[in-house]
Amino acid sequence: MNNLTKFKILTPASEVFEAFIDPSKIGNFWFSSSSERWEQGKTITLKYDEYNAVVDIKVTEIEVNEKIMFIWGSSEEEHVVTISMKELDDKSTIVEVKEEGFKENDDELLNILVDNKEGWVYMLTCLKGYLEFGITTLRAGIVK
Repeated sequence: MNNLTKFKILTPASEVFEAFIDPSKIGNFWFSSSSERWEQGKTITLKYDEYNAVVDIKVTEIEVNEKIMFIWGSSEEEHVVTISMKELDDKSTIVEVKEEGFKENDDELLNILVDNKEGWVYMLTCLKGYLEFGITTLRAGIVK
């Protein structure tokens, strides 16, 4: 079972890619900080200061300007996330986030899928605002 979210961002794929893997940029739209530049095989620590959260991800695959794949979650419920970038022209990119690893027999599956989908839509909205308009104040605005 997977969860798929797509956005069109009016920015070249190279800039979208760098926004994710560069620790100086990720705090403008997603997590507060990233421990280091994302590279295949590395474990990266991501912090969300506003929610007092720390997440470790294991970067499993990188294709420059095209794909970032990582594993996150607990050992009993790991999810694989693939962020794909398909450049349409030199000014626009389709960004696709696919999260896999959901348990189909989980009684809370629908709620979990909706909650995660909200998160990906929100992150991509913040990414779009950051890359297209330089807005850095959208992230961490969701209140639960």
